[in-house]
Amino acid sequence: MLKTIEQINSAVNGFVWGVPAMVCIIGVGLLLSFRTRFIQFRKFGYTFKMTLGPLFHKKEAAEGSITPFQAVCTALAATVGTGNIAGVAGAIAIGGPGAVFWMWISALLGMCTKFSEVTLAVHFREKNKHGDWVGGPMYYIKNGLEPKWCWMAYVFALLGVLTVFGTGNATQVNTITSAINTALLNFHVISPSTVPASSLIIGIVITVLIAMILLGGIKRIGRVAEMLVPFMALLYVILALGVIVLNIENVPAVFASIFKGAFTPSSVTGGVVGSFFLSMQKGVARGIFSNEAGLGTGSIAHATADTDSPVKQGFFGIFEVFMDTIIICTMTALVILCSGIPVNYGVDAGAELTITGFTYTYGNWVSIFTAVALCCFAFTTILGWGLYGTRCIEFLFGSWINRPFMVVYALVAIIGATADLGLLWSVAETFNGLMSIPNLIALFLLSGTVAKLVREYFKNR
Repeated sequence: MLKTIEQINSAVNGFVWGVPAMVCIIGVGLLLSFRTRFIQFRKFGYTFKMTLGPLFHKKEAAEGSITPFQAVCTALAATVGTGNIAGVAGAIAIGGPGAVFWMWISALLGMCTKFSEVTLAVHFREKNKHGDWVGGPMYYIKNGLEPKWCWMAYVFALLGVLTVFGTGNATQVNTITSAINTALLNFHVISPSTVPASSLIIGIVITVLIAMILLGGIKRIGRVAEMLVPFMALLYVILALGVIVLNIENVPAVFASIFKGAFTPSSVTGGVVGSFFLSMQKGVARGIFSNEAGLGTGSIAHATADTDSPVKQGFFGIFEVFMDTIIICTMTALVILCSGIPVNYGVDAGAELTITGFTYTYGNWVSIFTAVALCCFAFTTILGWGLYGTRCIEFLFGSWINRPFMVVYALVAIIGATADLGLLWSVAETFNGLMSIPNLIALFLLSGTVAKLVREYFKNR
C-alpha cells in the first residue's frame, strides 16, 4: 500500500514540479510582467521607497489587521525557511551551479507574480464575522471571477489545509529537532540513547509555543514575525557575508561557473550534470518553492494588512521575493560554492551541505549559530503556514473551526519531532505544487484587473 502511494505521488510530483508546470509559472509571470509593463524593474526604486521608507514611521494597525510591515514579515516568515538553506543546496547538487542562474530568472519574474497576487488579495479581500480582514487566492477567485470558476477557490483551500500539516509544520519541526539534537550531541550535553526523549521534549515545547502564538490571533502572529524575521535574516546574511569575504578570491570563478553552468552544466560539473533542462528545472522549481511566487499562499498574509491601497501593498510582494531569493538564496549558494567544499554532483543534498560550507570556513563553533538560524527559519515558517491553514479551513467551514484547527495544528509538532516523516515531505510538496494550478489560472484570468489597478494607482499620483 505504502509503495503504491509512493509511486502515485512520485508521478504526480514529477508533473507538478516538471517542465509543463515550470512553463506555466514562467508564462504567467511573463504575461503579468508585460501587462504591468515590467513593474518589478520599472518601479524597483519606488518599491524600496514604499517598503523600507515607512519602517521609520511606526504606527498601530486598525482593529482586525496588522501593519504592512508585519504583513510582509508574516509572509516572509513562511517563505524564508529551510528551503533557503536545504532547497538551494539540493538545486546545486542535482542541477549544478547553473541552477542558481535559473533561480534568479524565476525570481525576477516571480517578483511581478507575487506583486499581482498581493494586489488582488487586498483588492478582493473581505471581513469575517470577527472583523478580521481575510483574503488570498480563494477570495480573489470567488470575488473576482465569474461564479463558474468558484470551484477552484474550494480546491485551493482544501489543498491548502492538506499542505500545511506537512510542509508548514511536521517537516519544519523535524528540522528544528535535528538541528538542536545535533548541537547538543556535538557538545556532549546528551547521548545518542537520550535523543528520543530530547526530541519529545522539544516537540512539546514547540507545540506550546505554536498554540500560544496562533491562538493570540493575527496581531500576535504579526508581532512575533516582526521581531524574529529581521533578526534571523540579518544573522544569516552576516554569517554568509563572512564566508564570502574570507573566500573572496573564489568569487569571480564562482560567478563564472553559475553563468557557464546555466547553459553548459557538464562543463562545470565534470559531466555528471549534463542536461541544460535539468539545471533549469531544478533552479526554477527550488526558486518557486522558496519564494512561493505562483503558489498564492503569501498573499493570504498580505490581505490582513492595514493599507488603503492594494497596489501599495503589492510592492511588498516585490520586496519579499527580492529578499527571499535574490538575497538570501544567493547567499546560501555563495556559501556552498565559495567555501571550497566538495559537492557530490548528481546526488541530492540538504541543509548539511550548507552547514558544511559555514563550518569549513569558520570551524565547528559556528554550528551553534547555524542551528539558531535554522531553528528560527523553521519556526517562523510554522507560524506563517499556521495562518495560511487557518484562513483556508475558515473559507471552507467558517470561522468557528479556527481555534480547534490551531490546536490540532500545534499538536502535529509532536509528531514532527518524534516520527520518521519519510513520505510525508514528498506528499506535502506535491500538494504544495497542486495549489499553484487554480492560482495560476486565476492570475491569468485576472491579469487585466491587475493592469487596471496599476494604471489607476499611478494616475492618481
